[in-house]
Amino acid sequence: MNLLESQIKSLEQRYRATLINSLAGVRPAVLVGTRSLSGRSNLAVFNSLIHIGADPALWGLLFRPATVRRDTLSNLVETGVYTINFMPSSLHRSVHQTSAKFPEEVSEFQACGFEEEYVSDHAAPFVKEAIVKVAMRFVSQQELNVNGTILVIGALHQIMVDDESINSEGFFNPEKADVLTCAGLDAYTRVVMTGRWSYARPDQPVKPLEH
Repeated sequence: MNLLESQIKSLEQRYRATLINSLAGVRPAVLVGTRSLSGRSNLAVFNSLIHIGADPALWGLLFRPATVRRDTLSNLVETGVYTINFMPSSLHRSVHQTSAKFPEEVSEFQACGFEEEYVSDHAAPFVKEAIVKVAMRFVSQQELNVNGTILVIGALHQIMVDDESINSEGFFNPEKADVLTCAGLDAYTRVVMTGRWSYARPDQPVKPLEH
């Protein structure tokens, strides 16, 4: 296959979406938990988690254009809080089911077999079955002029993760934690670590690091 930009644009819509999304590589398949102002919980799978910065600690999520109802987006903007949940690979089928277009009054927690969990004073629900649970505080949203997608930036308010998954340097090992990842919109995978290396310098070879 050798496609120019004009040929990519002429591909059948679903084929093009599958190709471009899966070519972007493997990413975490996280469940984003929110709750509406009226108290209705919502849960949705995302494969667009982005590291924005560590000081302050910020993550980003990409949302499709707000041309239709986007419960997760409206909930987190209105309430100012949400959760990001990393899931065990064994639950990939249930995680994928949260992408279905359920009616507004239906909670994906109940429909897909997950249990809501609330921690301290954070108003958004966590997924009890999650391996890593991160409480997020909404910071900003920016519409991207190129295609209307929306970048939501949030601050990490609280991190809950098993100490055994993090080494003495602070490195989180997704293989040891058995974190669910995905390629594209519907293919779910597991992480296999092939190596971790020291900071690269031009005058010395890299050295293996603990992972």
